[in-house]
Amino acid sequence: MKKQNLSQHGNIPVLKNRSIKIGIVVSEWNETITNALKEGALAFLREAGVEKEQIIVHYVPGSFELPFAASMMVDADDMIDAVICLGCIIQGETRHFEFISHAVANGIMRISQDYGIPVIFGVLTCDTLEQAQERAGGKHGNKGMEAAYTCLKMIGLQQKIF
Repeated sequence: MKKQNLSQHGNIPVLKNRSIKIGIVVSEWNETITNALKEGALAFLREAGVEKEQIIVHYVPGSFELPFAASMMVDADDMIDAVICLGCIIQGETRHFEFISHAVANGIMRISQDYGIPVIFGVLTCDTLEQAQERAGGKHGNKGMEAAYTCLKMIGLQQKIF
């Protein structure tokens, strides 16, 4: 998988019910990266036929706040079918990176399990800013697009099963 553009996902998932509502929570930390991820996710959703009115976007200060914001979105609107969490955590000189990365990953997974809806992990965990740029529209594609693809795929699976 090294140096492969993973944003070439193939077919757009087909949903039974097109009246979906998707939340997107975006971290403001490493803003140029997270905005690129958001734009990639929005572009993919539009390409898939999701209307602007079906998407709610909120911003949080950093990636650590993503799980709580996702849970607030679901609590505030029980019509939300999925939430995409977008962030970027870059390794520094201390272990802070590890604590934040684990907390965010576990929090996002827990929200998904607790609420029974897809909550998508669209958080870059990179060693350098260059690696983040490569994954936010660079040579490795746009992980925001991949998160949107995953979101629609999981909504489709949920519709199929239920």
